[in-house]
Amino acid sequence: MAYRFPPRSTHENNRSRFEAVDFEPLLDSIEAAALLRIHPGTLKKMARKGEIQGRHVGKCWRFRASDLNDWLWRQERAG
Repeated sequence: MAYRFPPRSTHENNRSRFEAVDFEPLLDSIEAAALLRIHPGTLKKMARKGEIQGRHVGKCWRFRASDLNDWLWRQERAG
């Protein structure tokens, strides 16, 4: 027996909670390290120590480009 889905409503209340432009893709450790021009192992070590923001997704580290940019900006301001 096939299940029939109800027709989609055009009301604004049924729109997605998050707009597509609000989502920032995550970089893996190789991509993020390439942006900072450091070794991926060094980046993961910094993330484990809490020196730079990263997220563990499964067994992999993921980084936001904006977090890397904020970290770099703070390093420049610190001297």
